[in-house]
Amino acid sequence: MADVVLFHHALGLTPGIEGFAELLRAGGHTVHTPDLFDGHSFDTIDEGVAHASKIGFGELVGRGTRAAEELGPELVYAGFSWGVLPAQKLAQTRPGAAGALFFSSCVPVTEFSPSWPAAVPVQIHAAEEDPYFIDGGDLEAARDLLAHAPVAEMFLYPGGGHLFTDSSTAEYDAGATDTLLARVLQFLGSH
Repeated sequence: MADVVLFHHALGLTPGIEGFAELLRAGGHTVHTPDLFDGHSFDTIDEGVAHASKIGFGELVGRGTRAAEELGPELVYAGFSWGVLPAQKLAQTRPGAAGALFFSSCVPVTEFSPSWPAAVPVQIHAAEEDPYFIDGGDLEAARDLLAHAPVAEMFLYPGGGHLFTDSSTAEYDAGATDTLLARVLQFLGSH
């Protein structure tokens, strides 16, 4: 079974993120959920991004890196929205990465290294009408990653909710999350 580090989105470590982690644990996986916001949570993405900006995105990614360093090397790095930043950095730069799962976000590969590591499989999941993903450059970054990573898949789900997998938000879509969860569990079971 996989050992997963799951990074939260800009709302913080919400009950919905913890619930998603529990679903992965129920599938037999070990899941770590570091709280990069030190207990702070927010009602809107804008509030969370403002908080992250005060701390500094570099510092928050550094917190994610330090959290992973306390664990073994063969990890699957997963992130929701903003949490993709530390997940993607670690998947690309930390030796021994076992896989990567990106939810509602993707940044250009060149942000962290010249290329995607050949031995690291990746899945990208997003809502097909999510304005953050579609209009923010994430879709282009994901397509570029798909073109260069030897083992990569992208799944788009109906709707436009950015945080559609978080059961504690108004954007939650149970049907899409069930489909996503089945794909993620299959990925984790095969890597």
